[in-house]
Amino acid sequence: MVTFLPSRPGRLADVPSFGRAIGGAESNVACVLAAAGHTAKWVSRVGADGFGDHLTEAIGAYGVDTSAVQRDPTRPTGIYFRTASDRSTDAHEVAYYRTGSAASAMSKATADMAAIHSGRILHLSGITAALSPDCLSLLTALTAPAQDRPLISFDVNYRAGLWPTPSKAGATLLTLARGADLVFVGEDEAEAAWGITGGPTAIRAALPEPRVLVVKAGSQGATAFEAVPPTHPHPPTDGRGRVGGCPPAADGVSTRSPSQATDSTPARGRIPPGAHPTPPHGEGERTTARHPHTPRQGDQTPAPHSSDTITFVRALQVDVVAPVGAGDAFAAGFLSATLRGLPPRARLRHGHLMAAATLTDPGDLGAPPDRDHADRLGALDDDAWGTLRLGPGWTHPADRAQEEVPTP
Repeated sequence: MVTFLPSRPGRLADVPSFGRAIGGAESNVACVLAAAGHTAKWVSRVGADGFGDHLTEAIGAYGVDTSAVQRDPTRPTGIYFRTASDRSTDAHEVAYYRTGSAASAMSKATADMAAIHSGRILHLSGITAALSPDCLSLLTALTAPAQDRPLISFDVNYRAGLWPTPSKAGATLLTLARGADLVFVGEDEAEAAWGITGGPTAIRAALPEPRVLVVKAGSQGATAFEAVPPTHPHPPTDGRGRVGGCPPAADGVSTRSPSQATDSTPARGRIPPGAHPTPPHGEGERTTARHPHTPRQGDQTPAPHSSDTITFVRALQVDVVAPVGAGDAFAAGFLSATLRGLPPRARLRHGHLMAAATLTDPGDLGAPPDRDHADRLGALDDDAWGTLRLGPGWTHPADRAQEEVPTP
C-alpha cells in the first residue's frame, strides 16, 4: 500500500497534511532484506495508476525484484493514513482504503506461482489472508504440504479491524501458522487471536508443527523455539536431497546473499546452512535446566514438551520515533541471519537490530545497518548488549559514535 504519514501529531481530523511513503508487511520484509544485501522478489498486485507506479518504483529502488508484480487496470492501489501515535495506545488511528484494491484480487488463478516458488524462502503474512476470500484461498494453498515448496515463513500479524469476527481470525491464523515452517508471533497477538496467556511455552504448545517458532514480547525480548532433527550419521532423504521430506529453506523472500553466491549458495532442493537448525554451543549460549518462562540472555534449554531448544534474547534499549513496521524489520533481520547460517542467538539479535533501525525512523522502513556493523553489534557480550542504547541515525556511519550510547 501507499502510506500517508502525518506532518504532525494529533487526530487524523486535525492533521493538515501527510507525507507519502510505502507500506505493507511483505514488501517491508523484502525491502529490508534487499537493503541488507540479499536478493529479494516481491510478488503482488497494484493498480494501473500513479500510486501503483510509486510503489513499484520505490520498492524497486531498495533493490527488490518487482518483475512479478501485476498491474490491475480495473482496481486501485490500496492506500492508508495513520497518526503519529503509538499503535498500542487508544490515540493511534489508522484509516485503510483497500477494499476492492488490486492486492485483494490476488488468488490462485491470478498469482504467478512460478515466481512465488522461485525463492528459497517464501514469506507470508496474516494481513494478506484477511484481505479477501481469494487471498485466503491463495495462502491456504501456499501453506499446504507440498514436496517442492520453499521454506514457508509466516508472520501472524493479527489486525483485528481486518477480520469479520475474532473467531474467524483466530481459527484461520492458527491453521495457516500450523502449515508454516517458521512462524513469528507476538505474545499480545497470541492472546488477542487465540486467548493464549501462558507465555512463550503455552504458545509453542498450541503451535507444535512449525520447525521454528519465534515469540516476541515487545521491549522485553524474543524467544525462539527450534525443533531438533534426529541425529543420524547419514540422514535419510526423500530422494531429492531433503532430510525427512522437509522443504528446502531459504535465502530471503526470494533471496541470496551476494557473499554466498556461486559455490557457497545451496542449490534448490538441498538443505542450506541454517535451514533446519540444531542447537549450537558456545558463542555465549548455555544449556540449562531453567524454566523457559524466566530465561537468561542467550539461554538454550530443552523444551518441556518436545525436542525443542529455546533461545531467549532481550530487546535493545531504543529511543523510539515510530513503532510501525518494527515487526516486519525484526522478521527480515531474523531471516537474513538464517540465510547466512547464523546460530539462533545471532538470528534473534539481528532481528532486534533491524527492528531498532525502523523504530528510530518515522516511516515504516528504516535504513538497516550495514552487515559488518550489525555483525559487530550482534557479537557483543551479554553485558554490552544489555547496556547498548540506539537512537535516531544510529545506522548511519557518521553517527555511530554518538548513537551507540551505553547506559548505566
